[in-house]
Amino acid sequence: MSILSRAPLAPALTGLASAALLAALCPPAAVSAPPAHAPAHGVDRGAATQRAVPAVEVTTDNETPVLYDSEEGGNASGDDPAIWVDAQDSANSIVVVTAKEGGLRVYDLDSNELQAVAAAEAPREDAAAGRYNNVDIAYGVPLGGERVDVAVVSDRYNDQVRFFAIDPAGARAQTPLTEVTAADLPFLFHADRAGVDTEQTAYGLAVWQPRQGGTYVVVTQEGTTALTLVEVMEQDGALGYVPVDTVSMPAQFDLPDGTVWTPCEEPGVGPQFEGVAVDRRTGTLFAAQEDVGLWEIGLSTQGFTGKQGLIDRVKDFGVHDRFDPETEECEPIDPADEGVGGSLLEADAEGVDIYYGRGANGYVVVSSQGDDSFAVYERNGRHAPVGSFRVRGVDGVDDIHGSDGLAIASVPVGEYTRGLLVTHDEPESGPGVDDEQGPTNFSYVDVGDVLDALGLRGR
Repeated sequence: MSILSRAPLAPALTGLASAALLAALCPPAAVSAPPAHAPAHGVDRGAATQRAVPAVEVTTDNETPVLYDSEEGGNASGDDPAIWVDAQDSANSIVVVTAKEGGLRVYDLDSNELQAVAAAEAPREDAAAGRYNNVDIAYGVPLGGERVDVAVVSDRYNDQVRFFAIDPAGARAQTPLTEVTAADLPFLFHADRAGVDTEQTAYGLAVWQPRQGGTYVVVTQEGTTALTLVEVMEQDGALGYVPVDTVSMPAQFDLPDGTVWTPCEEPGVGPQFEGVAVDRRTGTLFAAQEDVGLWEIGLSTQGFTGKQGLIDRVKDFGVHDRFDPETEECEPIDPADEGVGGSLLEADAEGVDIYYGRGANGYVVVSSQGDDSFAVYERNGRHAPVGSFRVRGVDGVDDIHGSDGLAIASVPVGEYTRGLLVTHDEPESGPGVDDEQGPTNFSYVDVGDVLDALGLRGR
C-alpha cells in the first residue's frame, strides 16, 4: 500500500512513534560566513599532533548485491546509504542507497534488494534525467494531512533535492519508495539550466530536524566550497523547499610558516565538501572538506552562524602541490614537504555520520577514503580523536575499500541490537565480480563491534 493512501497519522514511523525515535537519538544551537582564509594553527584542537595509532579491526559478513557502473549495469555506481528505522518493528527497517545515474536501491537487513528506483526526469519544465548522489532520512514530515517519513536525495543533474515517501510497511512493502517531489523547484546553486549543465551542482546532503519543529536540509556544491540550507515545505500536495541561507567556506589556509596553502585541485575546481551530518541535539553541522579535513559549523533555523572550526586535518594538509595536466594528478613541489596534517584522515575525507550515546555522549565517524579506514571523534567538547577502524570481510564478504558515504543507526535495528553502520565499498571485489565494470556495493557492520574494538561507551 502506498504511504500516501493510509489513514491520517497512521502508525509506523509517523506521529508519536516518529517523535519517540527522534528523541531516542534532539535543542538546536544558535549561529554567518567564515573568513576567506582560515588559519591552519589554533583551530586544530590538538588533533593534528595526535600520535598515530594503528586502526583496530572489525568484521562484516553482510553485503548488498554488486552494482556496476557500466551500460550493461545501468550506470549504477553506489555512493551513499541511509537507514530508515521502523520504530514498531526494527527488523522491518530498510536501507536506501544512491546509485548515481542508476537511481536508488532499497535493501532489507539481510541485504536483499527490495526495490530499484530509476533516476527519472525531475518534475520540472526543463527536466533532465536524474543523478542521485547522497541520501538521508526525514521522519514525520507533514504531507497531505499525514506525517510521512521521507528519503531525501540530492540530484546533481537537476541541481535540486528530491523526495521519496517511505511506505510504513517498510521491508514488507511491495514498493517501499514513492516519489513525492513538487514540480519546478528552484535550482540550489544556479540561476538557470545553463549553469546547472556545468555540473557544479547539488552534491552532499544531510537532514536536520530541530526540536522546535521543521525539517531542513544542508546541501553541498560539487567543485566549490559552498553549502546551502533549505527548509522543507509542502507545496501543492507534494514536498518542496525554500532557500534559507548559503555560505562559502575557506578555500585557502594560512600556514604557521607564513605561506598560504591552497589545496591542489583540477583547474576550475575548488576544495569541495560532500559528507555532512547534523547533530540533532546541538544543531552542529559536521562537514568533511575532502582535501582539507573535518569541520564543525553552527546552524540555526535562520542559517549558518559564525561558529565554525576545523576539527581535524587530512594527513597532507599544507603540502604545496602542483597539478600535472598530463597525468591529471597533483604532485608535491617539494618531495620533502611533510605539511601540518593530522594522523587519522587520509584524503579524501568523505562520509560523515553520528553515533548518539547516553546523554551527551557519542561519536562522529568519518570515512578516511585514502587508506580504507574510518576515523572516530568525540561528539561533544573539543571533538577529540579517539581512534580509527577498518572493516574486514568474512564468510565470503570482501574488505571495505575506498568508502564514500556511510550511515549510522544508534538504536537497535533487527539483530544489530547495539546499532547498525552501513558503508559504501569501492571497488567491490571477490569471486564472480567483474572488476572491469566499476563494481560497488554496501556492507553492514555491527556498531557494538566498533565500540568494543575501540573501548568506547555505548548507549
